[in-house]
Amino acid sequence: MKEEHKFLKGALFGALAMLCVVSAVSGIKTASGSLGLTTISKADQKEEFPKEKLDVIREVMDQYYLHADEIDEEALIEGICAGYVSGLGDPYSVYYTEEEAKDLLQGISGEYLGIGAALSKNNETNIVTITNVYKDSPAEDAGMKEGDILYQVDEHDVTGEDLNQVVAWIKGEEGTEVKLHVIRDSEELELTAVRRMIEVQTVAYEMKDSEIGYIRVSEFDTVTYDQFKDALAALENEGMKGLVIDLRSNPGGNLTAVLDMLGQILPEGTIVTTENREGKDKEYYCDGTHEFTKPLAVLVNGYSASASEIFSGAVQDYGKGKIVGTTTYGKGVVQEVIGLSDGSYLKITTSEYFLPTGRSIDKTGITPDVEVKYEPDGENEEADNQLDKAIEVVREEL
Repeated sequence: MKEEHKFLKGALFGALAMLCVVSAVSGIKTASGSLGLTTISKADQKEEFPKEKLDVIREVMDQYYLHADEIDEEALIEGICAGYVSGLGDPYSVYYTEEEAKDLLQGISGEYLGIGAALSKNNETNIVTITNVYKDSPAEDAGMKEGDILYQVDEHDVTGEDLNQVVAWIKGEEGTEVKLHVIRDSEELELTAVRRMIEVQTVAYEMKDSEIGYIRVSEFDTVTYDQFKDALAALENEGMKGLVIDLRSNPGGNLTAVLDMLGQILPEGTIVTTENREGKDKEYYCDGTHEFTKPLAVLVNGYSASASEIFSGAVQDYGKGKIVGTTTYGKGVVQEVIGLSDGSYLKITTSEYFLPTGRSIDKTGITPDVEVKYEPDGENEEADNQLDKAIEVVREEL
């Protein structure tokens, strides 16, 4: 085996052991649990790790792998780390490289450096289209409009490129410019946007039929509570008599955000209880000072998970509203996101949560009070029979 390719003789095990040294992180919550600081001493590390087997695997790679001279040492170590965590067999425990962790933490916070536009790609035509332009964003300032076809970012042709790569080209350092080439009504335009910190719009709202408020929550991020509170206040000012909260396909998010939002809905009492492997539990309470007293329906489906299930389950347990739609995903466990000394992160399952009545919904989900499957209308793309049913349920309580 080549000297420069010796399999570290324990150094790789040292790299894996490094994963147990956790750096200080604070003020962030994960999709379904709190972000905490944990330190694991070397004495607690598992010494039986089979580094000898890895040595043999590496020797085989060096002797027989077709592209042995192109082996990326860092990629090998990252692959071992990811596979090591994957070996737990827990779909919610994940290892993130330093680069991947940046996206993870931005997703948790609900803020990112960019231009404030949402993109979609047609996999058949490879066309990238602007699907949403945030209000007061760099994209709006640059003149970008929903429906624009994006074909070039700076000098990069985006046609056929992976959408994540396109997004990476658009993102950049705060205050720098990015040139966006788009087609609008058969006309080619060059737009220049100045990147800055963008707050993701996780909440949308409107009044239905002049009296039923509608709030759509796409995910629970750090920014979501303030957006939800503002939406609720705006609808109250417009004189809403009842409310529909839409959590369909909401994958979950920040625990603090969902607890604060439920503080605007529930009476005084326990919102959720978590229990770790040692049986120690923690209860989260609502003081009831902002209890919502109007008719309420919460829309869910099979992709409503985690924090969405805490929200809808608590509303159901307290009888504060009707749950409408289809049975939810069934994710009743909590993860902590732990920062490591090299900038990488671990998201790992640490406890199970229980709703106000003490029930667990893990792997079973929440069964709606009013079950209705979504039925697309070929003649009207904007038709939504589930939303119509939720509004009907609210009207019956007026």
